[in-house]
Amino acid sequence: MNDYPTSGPMGEGQATGSSLRKKRMGWGSALAGIAAIGFGAIKLLKFAWLAKVATSAGSMLLSVFLYSLMFGWGYAAGFIVLLFCHEFGHYLAARQRGLAVGLPTFIPFVGAWIDIKDGFRDAETEAYVGIAGPAIGTLSALACLALGNLFDSDLLRAVAYSGVILNLFNLIPLSPLDGGRITSIVSPHVWLIGIPALVALFFYWPSPLLILIAVLAVGHVWSLFKNRNAEEHQRYHDAAWSVRIGYGAAYLALAGFLALMAFELHATLPAT
Repeated sequence: MNDYPTSGPMGEGQATGSSLRKKRMGWGSALAGIAAIGFGAIKLLKFAWLAKVATSAGSMLLSVFLYSLMFGWGYAAGFIVLLFCHEFGHYLAARQRGLAVGLPTFIPFVGAWIDIKDGFRDAETEAYVGIAGPAIGTLSALACLALGNLFDSDLLRAVAYSGVILNLFNLIPLSPLDGGRITSIVSPHVWLIGIPALVALFFYWPSPLLILIAVLAVGHVWSLFKNRNAEEHQRYHDAAWSVRIGYGAAYLALAGFLALMAFELHATLPAT
């Protein structure tokens, strides 16, 4: 007859060992669950990032394809690259200022933009991000022109000219264009100069894009007069005169240089 004690020292030892094993298994399962959740979250973040990159790249390639149907592959690819450089200037400046910003998104025959997720903190930050696009875009157009002269390529010179016009157009002092964002730090009332400039451009070059910009600009100009005495509005545009003068001088210098460059380049392009 085999009798095994179920109490006493041996019984207590067996019960304690069983409890420890259960506790270890419980902790192991919990840690495994946390690891699985963490791994899944990392994969989701990677997937989300890849999705954003794919969206940006896909819209860029779609723009190249659609532009190529009208202007040919070489010109279309060059123009979109210069447009990307312009938007990437905004992107880098926004990241430098610690803003949450999305990758450039392209809309064929309209342009491109970056999404500033939480908006701007103040007019100086908005002007900084605003001027970075035309500045980098101008340098990119100059690089394209240098290559065109090096290889004696009318195609590259034509692409450089399109980049110059793109950046000059964006300097019209009317929000939501870059010029409106830059001149906002000087004084939002500068936008009143941009209105007749946009109207004159429309008569010279009738385009649905200009109508869209005008519709968007109406809201900005209306908010200027509606909120001009509001404390929050005044605080947003508050800046030292040295800062205002600095941005104003940079804007005029860049706009003047691009206007002169556009005139010179236009004279050198072959007639079509």
